[in-house]
Parts: sequence; C-alpha cells; structure tokens
Amino acid sequence: MSVRPGPTPAAMELGSPLADVSLLPWCPGAHEVVARGYRPRDARVRRALAVADLTAVLTAFLAVLGRDVTTWTDLAWSVLPLPGWLLLLRAYGLYEGDIKRFNRGVMRDLPDVVHAALVGSALFWLYTKVTPLPVADAGTLLVFACVAGTGILALRVAARRVMRRILGPERVVIVGDSVSIPLLARKLRGHREYDVDLVGVVSGADSIGPGGPPLLGHPGALDLADVAARFRIDRVILAGPEAIHGTLADLVRRAHRLGLKVDYLPHPLDVVGAGVEVDDIEGVTVFGLYPPVLCRSSRCVKRTVDVLGALALLVLTAPLMLLIAVVVKLDSRGPLLFRHERIGRGGRRFTIAKFRTMVDGADALTEQLRDLSRDPHWLLLDRDPRITRAGRLLRVSSLDELPQLWSVLKGDMSLVGPRPLVEAEDRQIIGWGRGRLDLTPGLTGLWQVLGRTSIPFEEMVKLDYIYVTNWSVWGDVQLLLRTVLVLLTRAGAN
Repeated sequence: MSVRPGPTPAAMELGSPLADVSLLPWCPGAHEVVARGYRPRDARVRRALAVADLTAVLTAFLAVLGRDVTTWTDLAWSVLPLPGWLLLLRAYGLYEGDIKRFNRGVMRDLPDVVHAALVGSALFWLYTKVTPLPVADAGTLLVFACVAGTGILALRVAARRVMRRILGPERVVIVGDSVSIPLLARKLRGHREYDVDLVGVVSGADSIGPGGPPLLGHPGALDLADVAARFRIDRVILAGPEAIHGTLADLVRRAHRLGLKVDYLPHPLDVVGAGVEVDDIEGVTVFGLYPPVLCRSSRCVKRTVDVLGALALLVLTAPLMLLIAVVVKLDSRGPLLFRHERIGRGGRRFTIAKFRTMVDGADALTEQLRDLSRDPHWLLLDRDPRITRAGRLLRVSSLDELPQLWSVLKGDMSLVGPRPLVEAEDRQIIGWGRGRLDLTPGLTGLWQVLGRTSIPFEEMVKLDYIYVTNWSVWGDVQLLLRTVLVLLTRAGAN
C-alpha cells in the first residue's frame, strides 16, 4: 500500500497533515455525504446474515409445508416469495443492527425475528390465496413461523461467528478527552462479545492509565483520514469532542466520508442508559430523556413473573437443594443456611438466606481481612480463606443463592433487580445512586450479568441505577436468559 506524493482534493478537506483518501477504497467522493454502499466488512456481514435467513426460511418451508409441494410449478411458486422475506426482515432493521451496534446478538434479534416470522407467515397465507399453492391452515402456519424464527436465530448466531473468524475483530479508535475514556477502554477490552480491537486513543491526555491503549496523537491536530488509513480503522468513538478543533458535526462528516462508523459518548449521559430517544426539532438533534415511570400495571406484571418464576424454580430445584443441604452439613460444622440483613426497596431491611459457603463464625473475621480487599467499598478477595470446599463449588455455580427464591415469593426480592447490599455498603451510596432503591432487589441483574465481582463498587451502583430507570418486561427476560449463560461460563464468579 503506497501513498502518492501530493494530497488529493478529498484529503484536503479531511484534515492536516493530509492523507491520501485513495488508501481507503470504500471512501465516497470528496463532496459526497451519503455513500453508495456499505464498506466491504459490513457488506459481507449483511450478505452472510441474508444467506442465513433465506436458508432458515427455505428449510422451514420444506420441513413444514413441503409435503404439499408435488410439482415443479408448485416449487417455483414457493421459492418466488423468498426475496420478500429479505425485504420484510430488513424492514425490521435486522441487517442494519449489526452495523449500528457493537453487540447485536440473539437477544436483540429475538423480538424482531419473532414478530417478522409471524407477519411473514400471515403474508404467505395471503400469497397462497392468489396462487396455485395449497392454502395451509392456521396451525400449520404457526408451526412454520416457529420453525422459521428458531432457524433464523440459530443460523444468525452461526453466521456471525463464521464472519468474526474470517474478518477478525472490528478495529476501533477513541477520539477525545473525556474522563470516561479509561473506563470505556477497559470495558471494550474486557468483553470479548463486542469483538473489538481497540487500536488506540487520540487524546490530549499524557496517558490512558496503566495497561491502557496507546496514544495515537492529539485531537487538536487530528487527521482522521491518515489515522484511518494507517491503522485500518472501522469505527470511531467520539468521547468529549469539545477538546477537538472544529464542530462535532464536521468531525462526523469527515468520518462518514471515510466510510467509518461513528459512536458518540456524551459525558452527561453516563447514567442514562438505553432510555434515550434521539429526536430532532426542525433538523436540530436532541436527546429525549423521558422520566422513568413504573406504573401499577407494570409492577403487577413484574410481581406476577416473580411469583410464577420462583414457584417453578423451587419445584424444579427441590431435589438439588436437598442434595446441597446434605453436602453442606457433611462438609463443615455450622448451620445449613447463612442469614443476613440487607437493605431492600425504599430502604426497608429484610433478611436473606443462602446456603452456607463459609466456616461458622466467618463474620467475625471480616475486619481482619479488610486490608487485603481489592475494593475499599466491600470485602473482595482473590481467595477468601473463610470459604469451605463445598462453598467454593456453590459460589462458582451460584447454587448457594437458591434459598433466596423464598424471599422472591415473600416479596422481599425479585428475580431481576438491583443487588441487595448490607447496611455498611448501602451507607456509602449518596445522591442519585439512592435511586437504585426504587425497585425491589433481585437475584440477578445488570451487575451479575456484566461481570459480577470484576465490576467495581461505583460501577455496580451506576448499573443498578440504569436498570431502575430503564426497566421493561423484555429487559428482565433478557437478563434472565443472559444469567443462564453467565452461570454456564462462570463469568465473574468469586
């Protein structure tokens, strides 16, 4: 790859010192704002997803409705609607999502795929009414929708994994001087599911902290075209653009002309989470920060899910809990259950119960171990000497939490919610962080799903606040499903 001696007109608009935009073959022309197509990486991902979707729909058709296809003419009429499925799935945003988001996984696809499969099945029924194909009954079409939706979700997972192996991680550069950059860099590097290679940071800071990404230059002299060409960048994250010469709009236009994806990290929205709507007032972009409301109907739905879920889990795990009880009693002396007072919704105290995982009288040793803690806000040890042999297994698998299902039935806890803290930890939270107590604490939540003990205390408070202010039924379902994956991988267990 070579650079011509003189800058091109396109490069002259993109920064100084000037780079040759011809290094970026997907880059649109000098005066184009809207690209004619997606960059090669993004286009290949979209094509892979489209192939996966068509394969799933065709397989579902042959498995469920194929027995009614008896002639080549019927087969031709059956294949004809396949492009329409692609248009339908695109209308639901199932191809642009992988380009817009860092982690567009099966959980984010699920509601759109289910809805699209049902709508597609209904449209196919109408299609059979005006074609020689035999008309399927409602039950058969529902089975077809279920098989097609399941196939789409499964093959999309496979397609994404294959493309990640082929294309490698997405290369990212952070630009700006935001104080959140070290935290953002740590999160990007610590979560492999984002499939990101953080190349470096363009910042006016002297360093990004120990073990942080390399500094690539100063934002005041940023040449985006040169950085993109030298480091083969796919995405730019703008963090604190007030430190960059020129307006945010100019920088975004430069990135778009280079075919780069752009993310913006606005510092004031640190604890807003997903409850932000992008709106505009006659072309002026504004962020809609709507008040978090959990009405009586929503609380009723959440409580119903808690009761039904806790009852089902208690019945299913009753034999396992009996076995755990025997193991705990045989492993060490002491009570079967560990009981402790926690702070619940609205600051109300309640008592939780877990299977005992420590030696009897472990609380008396807490202060002696405080100096060894990795976090000053709570006791966090790499290897806690108080934990028993059976306790280590129970903690890694989180099976010690099973007795808390009784607390869910009583209403002291929820299946999903903020982490229940002891009083000493709760006293350390002040200001907006107290909003975490607006909802009932849960067995699982954002903190448990995103890393558990690998997440510092301050981040835990922020995650709980984000959960409370962005609560939804589907959000709880997602967290429950993701909890299963976390338990299977033992991520963040202590």
